[in-house]
Amino acid sequence: MFERATIPTILFTLAIAFAAPARAQPADTVLLNGRIATLDASSSIAEAIAVRDGRIAATGSSEQIRGLAGPQTRIVDLAGRTVIPGLIDSHIHAIRAGVRYANEVSWIDATTLAEALGRIRAAAVYARPGTWLIVAGGWTPQQFAVGRRPSQDEITAAAPEHPVYVQLFYRAALLSPKGLEALGIARDEDIPPNGKRDRHEDGSPNGWISGDSATITALYSRLPKPQRSESIEGTARFMRELNRFGLTGVIDPGGHNLAPAEYEALFRLWREHRLTVRVVYSIFAPRRGSELDDFQTLTRFLPMGTGDDMLRFNGIGECVTWDMYNNDTPSEAHKEAFYRVARWAAAQGMTLTVHWNNNRSVHHLLDVFERIDRETRIAPLRWSIAHLADASDESLERMKALGVGWLMQDGLYFAGHPFLIERAAQMRRMPPIRTAQALGVPTGGGTDANRVMSHNPFVSLRWMLDGKTVDGIETRSPNEIPSREDALRIYTQGSAWFAHDEKRRGSLTAGQLADLGVLSDNYFTVPLSRIAEIKSLLTMVGGRIVYAAEPYASLDPGAGK
Repeated sequence: MFERATIPTILFTLAIAFAAPARAQPADTVLLNGRIATLDASSSIAEAIAVRDGRIAATGSSEQIRGLAGPQTRIVDLAGRTVIPGLIDSHIHAIRAGVRYANEVSWIDATTLAEALGRIRAAAVYARPGTWLIVAGGWTPQQFAVGRRPSQDEITAAAPEHPVYVQLFYRAALLSPKGLEALGIARDEDIPPNGKRDRHEDGSPNGWISGDSATITALYSRLPKPQRSESIEGTARFMRELNRFGLTGVIDPGGHNLAPAEYEALFRLWREHRLTVRVVYSIFAPRRGSELDDFQTLTRFLPMGTGDDMLRFNGIGECVTWDMYNNDTPSEAHKEAFYRVARWAAAQGMTLTVHWNNNRSVHHLLDVFERIDRETRIAPLRWSIAHLADASDESLERMKALGVGWLMQDGLYFAGHPFLIERAAQMRRMPPIRTAQALGVPTGGGTDANRVMSHNPFVSLRWMLDGKTVDGIETRSPNEIPSREDALRIYTQGSAWFAHDEKRRGSLTAGQLADLGVLSDNYFTVPLSRIAEIKSLLTMVGGRIVYAAEPYASLDPGAGK
């Protein structure tokens, strides 16, 4: 547990941080009278914190930190509130979400179906006539009190003059009659590969389309793309939405339905110094069968680490080759093609991340990693495996030996009853958080939002701590439940490791980047069931306030606009 830092420790920190030349420079901002979770090596708690030139200048008592203020210093009274290092989602499709955010309707955190349908109804009021209303995922029927999906009649009644599309994970999508007409779907043969129309008991289509990931991805790709201005606006709005939850950094693995040209919105905001979240991104393989050529072309003038503190290139993945993506039975030819791309990445000094779901088949991937490691040591490259919620001790030990990290998300929070029944015994250790910690496997926290999960990091943190699904079913055993502090470290310092930033982000200590969130409630003492309700009242990135709500709303950068 956290302990208050002793006075000698604080004075020593201040003495180091403020040599004679530094004392002549007042802090830009000081936050006083709070509970600062520094996440330093001794888990100390401070009362106050000083920020100068985008970095943490010092922590200590309110009296000591107040002495570092000058006439122009901004002084923020925390009134006892908890401050944590800025959260970092180590696996979130934020770029794709931002591109479409201005044109989509979110059902995240809606607790009733009526509320969800009301959001479509409200969006229809402001949308241009005939434009699509799209719910792209991040919800489950279990979050609604009625515990069921919406019907075609219900979404049509909510927006009768608009085509409507509602996606449920990568398994199904619901379209209104206008939506089906706009996409030219009148029979099963009109649906992308492996898709079919669901039907009522009388045999008539009910508006739902079922299929696999390829089907739903292809179906979504037929929806109209946002205009450039909408993509820029949406990206800015989504970044601010992340700031609302104290998120100050993301690691983005690209993803389906995100063409290279669509990164322009992100780069536009970066060039204009309008990014409010630090984005570290990798490149997702664009085309099946030409992965190596495409990666070589796209990175010809993009060496590993290109960028700055706000936007930086971080290698390739989570799809490295299509034949090793969501494939539990890869052939020797598939593995050889993957080896060639991964070997090239290693030779270029690139970080690489791989989407892999099932432990029963991950030996195929680890075999290739070990083959490459015999030629080029991959530990310094920070390679990682995303998902793998059922990782065995053996798999984690192999990853540890290679220096490969594990990107862990809360996808099982939305697990359905059939899945829980089928894998009841395994669920007691899924995901094996404490086992990975004990073995020393680098672990990052995240969500895999927004098609699958909510982007709210406090939903993920609560799930890490209680193991309960959205409908309250207990799964993970206490043996795999981390402490609150350990979970927070996974979501800060743990995630920072994958961005090669653990020495600059993830704690509130002198010299670190001043990324932090002032919380609406005390994460360490609030009842476990209420952790998901926490928001950030003030979020700072590099010493700059990027989001503020009451009682700090006057400090919000958008105040008065």
